[in-house]
Amino acid sequence: MSQPLADKFRPTSFDFFVGQEHILGFDGIENNIHSMLLYGPSGCGKTTLANIIGKQEGNCFIQLSAVSDGIKEFKEVVKIAEVNKNLKKQTILFIDEIHRFNKAQQDALLPHIESGLIFFIGATTENPSFSINQALLSRLQVYKLKKLNQQNLQNILNRVIDSLNIKLSNKLKEKLILIADGDARRLLNIIERIQSFVDLDEEIIIQKLGENIADFDKNGDIFYQQLSAFHKSVRGSSPDGALYWFSRMINAGCDSKVIARRLLAIASEDIGNADPRALQICLTAWDVFHRVGEKEGNRALAQAVVYCAISPKSNAVYLAFNEAKKIAEQTKNMCVPNHLCNATTQIMKNEGVGNGYRYDHNEKNAFSLGQTYFPDELGEQILYQPNERGLEIKINEKLKKLRSKK
Repeated sequence: MSQPLADKFRPTSFDFFVGQEHILGFDGIENNIHSMLLYGPSGCGKTTLANIIGKQEGNCFIQLSAVSDGIKEFKEVVKIAEVNKNLKKQTILFIDEIHRFNKAQQDALLPHIESGLIFFIGATTENPSFSINQALLSRLQVYKLKKLNQQNLQNILNRVIDSLNIKLSNKLKEKLILIADGDARRLLNIIERIQSFVDLDEEIIIQKLGENIADFDKNGDIFYQQLSAFHKSVRGSSPDGALYWFSRMINAGCDSKVIARRLLAIASEDIGNADPRALQICLTAWDVFHRVGEKEGNRALAQAVVYCAISPKSNAVYLAFNEAKKIAEQTKNMCVPNHLCNATTQIMKNEGVGNGYRYDHNEKNAFSLGQTYFPDELGEQILYQPNERGLEIKINEKLKKLRSKK
């Protein structure tokens, strides 16, 4: 089996390493060995960088993959590191896809990093704030690597095709760089495919290569960033931006139900009672999606997206609920006032449980003037404060009248 180009042309020194200038150079990452985490998109050089750093100056460099290796393999590394320590030799452990290790596996690294038995280099495409234990993260210097730019990819492409003696037009080179989208590994894989039909017409080659692979990972940081952009576009009353990010995600294979769930969250968090219809429209769109399928269903979701984007906005319910939860936690031991209790037995009635409660439907305008609804020690609170947008204008007017009578 021939060696993949991504391995064959992997740089073994900084002389041939491309990109990431912001962490290299004077006083850069390469000038002193320390435990670190390399975080960035696929094909930006994380594994290559770890190999170059780890293999400097005769270090013992060991590479594991969190996909296929676990505690058993790590224990073997520790044994090797202990032998190396006696030989005055430094052990550097590189674990790719470190985010795939569970908490217990990540915790196993801690004492050996802490003691200096090993220097650890981890690589991940996931946001370390969410995928790496804080205990481990606090012991690592985090470096965020960037997606390679077009010039970076141009340099890699020229080096590889010159070495392989492949002739490509500038138009085809530009197409390859566009498809690679900042990913050196993807670029090399594309070149590998081209070798099998390089004598074909360039238009046919472009067709065979297919369209640009969308930059999307339903479990990764890119997913959450696009979902965030979608949410913020709706919240910011931009139907155009919202439709764009909605389309970006579904074109890339995002499950439309993820969008439907987020729309429901937006309808309650960002629109609320300024337009209560938004919640019903989102539910209806989700129901349509289930009834008619993805193609027509996505149109219904798009309609809900636009409606939510142009709806009046209010987070008054969201803020009130958060404040209510906070107060409820702080006062969880306060008793229910007697007049709000329910006397479910004759004994409780004889004890006067529930006495003093006024049934609102028996009161003028179905409103029991002066009745209280919070624990006695806490006193009455104002949590829900509607704004001056949409239906909440009317709600605010009514609440002002009711509260003024308390």
